[in-house]
Amino acid sequence: KPIVENIPLNENIVKKYGNLRVIHGANLTIADGEFAVLVGPSGCGKSTLLRMISGLEEITGGTLTIDKKVMNDVHASERGVAMVFQSYALYPHLSVRGNMEFGLKIQGMSKAERDARVREAAETLQITDLLERKPKAMSGGQRQRVAIGRAIVRDPQAFLFDEPLSNLDAKLRVQMRQELTELHRRLKTTMIYVTHDQVEAMTMADKIVVLQAGHVEQVGAPMDLYHRPANKFVAGFIGSPAMNFIEGTAKAAILNLPNGKAFKLASEIKPYEGPATLGIRPEHLDFAARPDQGDLQGSIKTIERLGADSFAYIDCDGLVLTIKSDGDQDMRLGQEVGLKLDPARAHLFGEDGQTLIIHT
Repeated sequence: KPIVENIPLNENIVKKYGNLRVIHGANLTIADGEFAVLVGPSGCGKSTLLRMISGLEEITGGTLTIDKKVMNDVHASERGVAMVFQSYALYPHLSVRGNMEFGLKIQGMSKAERDARVREAAETLQITDLLERKPKAMSGGQRQRVAIGRAIVRDPQAFLFDEPLSNLDAKLRVQMRQELTELHRRLKTTMIYVTHDQVEAMTMADKIVVLQAGHVEQVGAPMDLYHRPANKFVAGFIGSPAMNFIEGTAKAAILNLPNGKAFKLASEIKPYEGPATLGIRPEHLDFAARPDQGDLQGSIKTIERLGADSFAYIDCDGLVLTIKSDGDQDMRLGQEVGLKLDPARAHLFGEDGQTLIIHT
C-alpha cells in the first residue's frame, strides 16, 4: 500500500484495443516527489501507460489513484497532472507568455495571478527574455523550456513527460537532462518520464520502470537494475554498451563455455541444471596476459577509441563480445587475445530468462 501522501498508484492496469491487449496488468507505485522513468523499446507500452495516467487514454481494467482518489473516470483536466509532449505542442500564433498562460486563462485565473506564475516559471527556466517571442523564432531547446514552463504554471501534483528530448541534438539532450534533474530538485514535485533511452533513465531517475511488450519487467533504483537485473531482458537493456551474453550449459554456479572450459561464478545460485546464459558487462571483461590464459579466446574485429575509454569487439568463433578498456590500451585489428571474465560480476540466466543469482 502507499506509504506517503499524494502518489499516483496503478493497480493491475490493463489497456486493450479491441482484442489486442497492450498493457498487461501493470502494478506500480510512484511516491510523492519521486522522479520515475518508464523505459523500454519502441512499442512496449510506456507512452500508453503515461497517457492513461494523464487521462488521454481510457483505462480498460484496473484502478488508477492519485492522492488516494480513484481517477479512472475523472477528466484529464481535473486530474492535477501536467503533460509535456515530444512535439512541444505550442500554439504558433501566441507568444511565449501567451502559451504559458493559456491554460490559466481558461481556468478563469486573474491577470495578476497569471502574470506572477508566468514570471516565476520563466525565471526558473531562464526564459524571461523570451516571453514576447513566438515559437518559430526559438530553438528546439528554448521551445522545450516553454513547454515545461506551461506545465509548471499549472502547479500540478505530477509532471508527465513523453520523450521530451528526442527532437534535440545530442549535446543539447545532455544539457536538458541536467536542467530537468535540477528542476526536479527545486520543485520537489512528482515527475513521470517516458523514454526509450536507457542512458536518460540511468542519469535522471530515482526509480526506473522497465517495460517490454506491455509487461513491467522490473522496478528499482538505477544501480539496483544495473547490478541486480531480474532477467536477461533487463540485463541487456540497462547498461551501455550492452551486456555480453554467452550461451552454455549450467550446473549450479558452473557454466560450460562454448570452448569447453568450465567457468565458476562467485555468486550464490539457485538450484539449476540445464541450458543457461552467462551475462558479463564490457567493463567486467579484461585482457589476459596471453591468449591461452583467457577464459575465452578470439581476435579483435573492431576498435572504437573514445578518448578516455576504448571499446574492442572480439570475435570468439562467431560470438562477438565487447570489452571496455583504457583509452591508451595497446591493441590492433586482427590481434589474437584472451579474455578473462570477472566471476564476481558475472550474471547467470536460466532457460526462461530469469536470473539464477540469489541476491541478498
